[in-house]
Amino acid sequence: MTPKLLVILGPTASGKSDLAVEIAKLVNGEVVSADSRQVYKKLDLGTGKITKREMRGVPHHLLDVTNAKKRFSVAEYQLLATKVITAIIKRGKIPILCGGTGFYIESIVKGTVIPEVIENKSLRKKLAGKSAKELFGILSKLDPKRAEEIDAKNPVRLIRAIEIAKELGAVPRLAKESSNYEILQIGIAVDRETLLKRITARLHKRLKLGMIAESKQLHKEGLSWKRMHELGLEYRYMSEFLTNKITKSELEQEVIKGSMDYAKRQMTWWKRDKSIKWFPLEQKPKILKEVKKFLNL
Repeated sequence: MTPKLLVILGPTASGKSDLAVEIAKLVNGEVVSADSRQVYKKLDLGTGKITKREMRGVPHHLLDVTNAKKRFSVAEYQLLATKVITAIIKRGKIPILCGGTGFYIESIVKGTVIPEVIENKSLRKKLAGKSAKELFGILSKLDPKRAEEIDAKNPVRLIRAIEIAKELGAVPRLAKESSNYEILQIGIAVDRETLLKRITARLHKRLKLGMIAESKQLHKEGLSWKRMHELGLEYRYMSEFLTNKITKSELEQEVIKGSMDYAKRQMTWWKRDKSIKWFPLEQKPKILKEVKKFLNL
């Protein structure tokens, strides 16, 4: 009998974490995070990492996996997530993959075989002096599909994507295996106006809780401004604010704009997958009905 896997996905600030916890309580499940920044220890407020209280006793996995000074690849994620999901199933519980990192989710849902592409030092040296805009232009010519969903302001990710595209032809041309699971993917649909309100309210809450102090402490403990910038979104603009390159007002504006842009890239990625069933959170009874039907409850 093929084991079942639930997937709860959606753009940033859509409410997927709370929904995953509610479903886990209902179906005796455990949550497996699929977030490319929440794998890092101590990146809590800036990534919106779920708190112990918000978990409501539901086990959560693949949070706080590694130090933020290190880089964590999708291949590493795929290996750990597969082990965790297998263990959850063996315990007789339902694994619930929850997050917003499309590549992470796809690595599990579609059984994508992640090729190992080693660093090309000569290429990296050649690209190192180029601006993010120039790097994005290079990637757009090499791999237009990857360019649609990548963070166009992140030189580290752009250089890596160019490196992979030159080696493989294009990032999406990855080998696929059939999935090991019977899967139900639930997507949370949010209109732009509502999402903007949620992102803005979330940012103000995080700032009130001490996101600036968290970033200062991370730097004090050895996280460089450069690495903080590479981590994107909140941490990128936090590094610029703390080095006096932008004001607090500009910080807020840039984080909100960056988050909206990120949400757009996330939706671009998921639109390719026609198997995802989309619901607004207001239709939670329909979501729960769909889950129960899938699990034969």
